[in-house]
Amino acid sequence: MADPSTYRPAPGAIPTSPGVYRFRDAHGRVIYVGKAKSLRPRLSSYFQDLAGLHPRTATMVTTAASVEWTVVGTEVEALQLEYSWIKEYDPRFNVKYRDDKSYPELAVTLDEEYPRVQVMRGAHKKGVRYFGPYGHAWAIRETVDLLLRVFPVRTCSNGVFKRARQVGRPCLLGYIGKCAAPCVGKVSADEHRALAEDFCDFMAGRTGNYLRRLETEMQEAAAELEYEKAARLRDDIGALKRAMEKNAIVLADATDADLLALAEDELEAAVQIFHVRGGRVRGQRGWVTDKVEDVDTAGLVEHALQQLYGGGESVPREVLVPALPDPAEPVREWLGGLRGSQVDLRIPQRGDKKDLMATVQRNAQQALALHKTKRASDLTTRSRALQEIADALELDSVPLRIECYDISHLQGEDVVASMVVFEDGLARKSEYRRFQIKGFEGQDDVRSMHEVISRRFRRYLREREQTGEWAVPEEDEPGTGNGTDTGTDTGPGGRDDEGRPKRFAYPPQLLVVDGGQPQVAAARRALDELGIDDVALCGLAKRLEEVWLPGEDDPVVLPRSSEGLYLLQRVRDEAHRFAISYQRNKRSKRLTAGELDSVPGLGETRRQALLKHFGSLKKLRAATIDELCEVPGIGRRTAQTVAAALSSRTPAAPAVNTATGEIIEDGAEQAAEPVAAAHRTAPSQETP
Repeated sequence: MADPSTYRPAPGAIPTSPGVYRFRDAHGRVIYVGKAKSLRPRLSSYFQDLAGLHPRTATMVTTAASVEWTVVGTEVEALQLEYSWIKEYDPRFNVKYRDDKSYPELAVTLDEEYPRVQVMRGAHKKGVRYFGPYGHAWAIRETVDLLLRVFPVRTCSNGVFKRARQVGRPCLLGYIGKCAAPCVGKVSADEHRALAEDFCDFMAGRTGNYLRRLETEMQEAAAELEYEKAARLRDDIGALKRAMEKNAIVLADATDADLLALAEDELEAAVQIFHVRGGRVRGQRGWVTDKVEDVDTAGLVEHALQQLYGGGESVPREVLVPALPDPAEPVREWLGGLRGSQVDLRIPQRGDKKDLMATVQRNAQQALALHKTKRASDLTTRSRALQEIADALELDSVPLRIECYDISHLQGEDVVASMVVFEDGLARKSEYRRFQIKGFEGQDDVRSMHEVISRRFRRYLREREQTGEWAVPEEDEPGTGNGTDTGTDTGPGGRDDEGRPKRFAYPPQLLVVDGGQPQVAAARRALDELGIDDVALCGLAKRLEEVWLPGEDDPVVLPRSSEGLYLLQRVRDEAHRFAISYQRNKRSKRLTAGELDSVPGLGETRRQALLKHFGSLKKLRAATIDELCEVPGIGRRTAQTVAAALSSRTPAAPAVNTATGEIIEDGAEQAAEPVAAAHRTAPSQETP
């Protein structure tokens, strides 16, 4: 590990002008590339006390052995040079892109004497008009097949074209009317180019004038009794309309825009782009980004724009993003330089564009979820993840059974805990458990963790040695992934009716707790008190994704692209989700019990019907008699009783989200509260 002070530039040696800098390791490899409006303050920020740096930044500066920089004239030039160097050196500490798709585009080679329509992939070429990209090449071919009836532009390769000219006979498309056959002189080069330009105009969205012209010609042909020509024009119009239907109109003002959206977690981000041309979605593309460096949403947007347009993609008049790069003006100038005119880079605030951005956002979320699902379902990936965990934690064998625990409460009330189980890298929801923390109330996650681990492993020891009948204790509730009780553990001793060990009788190879050093220490203390020394233990701190081991002053830092870290994160997030759902369910029941349970003549079914219809007790209290009668099963007399009972009580003081200061509504609407509001971990317990 290098000391940054050994290669720190001399004071005053760093210029204050815009530029791009590179950090190199001891072998001379570039490990990070960055840009700055002013190089001196930016580079000086890397050489402060390591304790004040972000952990990923500290890792980078201690890995590096030298730093160098290049001065440029403007921030726009810095942006361009940064992108070029990232592509050239592929630095390990910069954001990594995994765009494993080669997106097909519809291309018209206007630089040739006889323009050709074809499917192209890769970088754009000068003199070629592009449309797309499309998700699949077959989608382009279907569109072209419909349009060739009206615009019979050649689609053959140069070899086929030359051979047809030599033999004086066109290919099949020339005979069936889907090619103007310029190879044999049926049309001149100028006439064929005019067809290609009409084709481009139609694909660019200028469809209205052309359709009206065809309709006029059709009517004139019919008036002159040229019915065959009129029928052909009618079929042409139908083909064009079918081609247009393949791209739904999403923006009524014939907008040309690219919409970019992100879905991200601590390790990865999914990028989705919709290409809108002429008000229609002409193409879509996306990729997954490894968040190797410490970067926020605005930084991801800047990197995504570099990735999208740096390779030659055409820039539209508008680029709509979820967050503006900081600063945004150099990026606008860079995009304007690529386009040759001003580009409107902004966040959509209202109307159809904001609605379409929400659709792109949903696609990004689905892409990230699909990516995670593929990683989780792949046997090779799971095996590699378990092996990486075993190597990082120095375990004797891979942890085939992992248990994870999380504490959840709302302002110290309704404290609960969850236990989730992963076997061979997959969730075993039938073995999930949930716990009520009954001994005390308050925001003491460390004490709660000690209690939960003690109860779980006391149960393990008891079941292992038990010889008589037993039943599930009331305090430890079995549960499935959706939070429902199962209550199926019956039978003598530590085994069920089929002779298999009961669920608590299975010890994990690895026990994971959600938290840092304090939570890990509490879990270790609970295991030591019970004499259990054959279960590995670690904690995963959410803020920095650090893995903490008992008795260690420094965490184990797994690479951001590590499959092992990804599996630990997924296990931790599942425990968090399960704890949150149980805590919300308990709080909802507690809030409704005092309000509706004592209403005479109102049973459980009708109580649930009322809450489902109105959504919360607040709205139920504000409802009129007639509105109450609209609920199935509620008559006027019952409605009057409910209204009288609720109006005679003073509503309890609302809960307040201490993180945001917002009032949290009660009742069924609590299900929509942010996860952070229901999960409280003191900062001193989360970080060392």
